[in-house]
Amino acid sequence: MTTPHFITVDARFREFIDTNRPPDQIADGCIWTEGPVWLDSGLYFNDIPNKRMMRWTEGAGVSVALANSEFANGNTLDLKNRMVSCEHGGRRVIRRVDPNDPKAIEIIADRFDGKRLNSPNDVVVRSDGAVWFTDPPYGINSDVEGYPAESEIGSCNVFCAMPDGTLHAVATDFDKPNGLAFSPDERRLYVADSGAIRGASFPGIDYDLPHHIRVFDVEGTKLSNGRVFAVIAPGVPDGFRVDHEGFVWTSALDGIHCLSPEGALIGKIWLPQQTSNICFGGDDGKTLFITSSDKVYRVHSTRRDAAHMLKRNEGKSR
Repeated sequence: MTTPHFITVDARFREFIDTNRPPDQIADGCIWTEGPVWLDSGLYFNDIPNKRMMRWTEGAGVSVALANSEFANGNTLDLKNRMVSCEHGGRRVIRRVDPNDPKAIEIIADRFDGKRLNSPNDVVVRSDGAVWFTDPPYGINSDVEGYPAESEIGSCNVFCAMPDGTLHAVATDFDKPNGLAFSPDERRLYVADSGAIRGASFPGIDYDLPHHIRVFDVEGTKLSNGRVFAVIAPGVPDGFRVDHEGFVWTSALDGIHCLSPEGALIGKIWLPQQTSNICFGGDDGKTLFITSSDKVYRVHSTRRDAAHMLKRNEGKSR
């Protein structure tokens, strides 16, 4: 069943989304939106090329939350509900410890084996407090999303920053690792590889390169049994989220694809421009917020983010 804004492949999709309510555009006028995260009754998101972080609320609309975001990309929340951000410009992952003071930050990771990171892209916090993030070179490939530079590491990795400060390269065989998320029980980690799109300075898509989501078994800081979970087309997977029942909601060129825990396409939220990321939020935690090119949309759902269903204040090791 197809409607102007939704494509239903599996009947379960109509239980997840109110297909009678089209996506609601809540923000525009940006260049490239990314990193949506719901915090303190508002949606925060980044306008990367404009080097600023924005905030949207139901009553006030859109305002500038941070005038110099250092080309921040992915955002998430830690166990104490503090924002964790990936800075392309700073080539680091930071924690914002005081929402009223943009300069009040803690550096979670900026170097590995004494070498600067490439440009951390997306991030997730596990229930034991460990910060997992991806480190492709999009922020050093051009001056659109960061500052041009050579890679010091020489590879594009997935990292785990433990609460004790140690940093582990947990996957080193990606072309361009991008979005990532845990399964509801945190025993599996999903990671997007968006190698088929080369970044702002390399337009176009080369489908001979990766455009899939991989999944790994997780034990502590060790990943094993890596395999392709789903190939995404058209376009590439960028940011995504996993809901409380293990369904994956991933960005693509034509909107958001909803995938079953087995990797089968359930349905699509169709949008006219390339999407970059998605998060669950709103006062009920069930609203999908989608960053899509220069705009942001919201869609009402019956789903919740797997990460927020955990007893996050009772962190546990996997």
